[in-house]
Amino acid sequence: MRGERATLGKSLLDVQRELKIKATYIAAIENADPTVFETQGFIAGYVRSYARYLGLDPDWAFSRFCDESGFSVVHGMSPQASTRRQAARTGATLPQHKDPFADPNATFVPRGQGFMSRIEPGALGSTAVLIALLGVIGYGGWSVLQEIQKVQLAPVEQAPGVISEVMPVGGTEREVAALEQGVDLATPTPEALDRLYRPQALDVPVLVPRDGPIATLDPRSVGALADQNRSLVADAAGLSMENRLNAMSLDMAALAAGATEEDGIQVVEVEAPQLALVAVLPSWVRVQAADGSVLFEKILDAGERYVVPAMEEPPVLRTGNAGGVYFNVNGQAFGPIGASGSVVKNVALSVASVSDTFESVDLASNTQVAEAFQVAQNTE
Repeated sequence: MRGERATLGKSLLDVQRELKIKATYIAAIENADPTVFETQGFIAGYVRSYARYLGLDPDWAFSRFCDESGFSVVHGMSPQASTRRQAARTGATLPQHKDPFADPNATFVPRGQGFMSRIEPGALGSTAVLIALLGVIGYGGWSVLQEIQKVQLAPVEQAPGVISEVMPVGGTEREVAALEQGVDLATPTPEALDRLYRPQALDVPVLVPRDGPIATLDPRSVGALADQNRSLVADAAGLSMENRLNAMSLDMAALAAGATEEDGIQVVEVEAPQLALVAVLPSWVRVQAADGSVLFEKILDAGERYVVPAMEEPPVLRTGNAGGVYFNVNGQAFGPIGASGSVVKNVALSVASVSDTFESVDLASNTQVAEAFQVAQNTE
């Protein structure tokens, strides 16, 4: 039974918790010792219950227990059924069986280790070396601190003199010279005084403008347009003051609006061509910016259009019915984007990309596309 219990990986306390039988009784059954039980009438039930717990035949296990322990079943009312009655009758003293789990000297209880057994010789040597190292470091630090705190006085060649008498206010120059010779004072040199009273650098520099203000410059006499302005002024020299002012105002307005074709100077940026999506058939479109944000998403009906905004990086297009979507670049039709009913994605919405990727459409020959473009233009 002990071997079967070890096979199951159960301890005596596990069996006691599951069978509700004392661990001392389980140990007595395994040791074939019936004297541990206080009442002999419960031995058969304990043995059979323990045998069923281990998966053994209860009757076979009880018979083996009786053979090994010499136990025999007696009637419940007989004097042999009670160990205490039989002991009181004979006057013998029953052996006192202690609980093995309460006995601190039991064989299966692990023994505690002594204090000296926990100390290793190698640890003593390491501890001694560490203590010695700390002592050396502490002594070295204390020595350095003592050296730092020392104050040494170096002797001088001439001891300082003390003047016991003060020269009167009306003293002569000879007395002053004699006093200087006696005290041996060192007068500063002119170079030292020059360095002492030299002006210090300013924290904030003083800025002096080299040129006049820009408002005083006349663009009619200075710059690339000076010759043209001189000719205008020369033509208006014979006119009155009012006519001269009118000519000058017209000249400045022409310069602000832009240069003439003869000069070839452009001051205003040419407007970029406009790119728009035109739906010939109902199509779902989604326009996303370069960072992934959705700019426009809708089902465009036939004749609807969407103007693509001008951005630093061109947005991309995804459509569910590529055959029904065309591009409009300043009135010129390009497309379709793909086959009818197909899904097309990641189409760059820039004028250069559309012009290079898609073919232009002749609106005169394609009436359906021309009607959709006409409806989109009228509903704009």
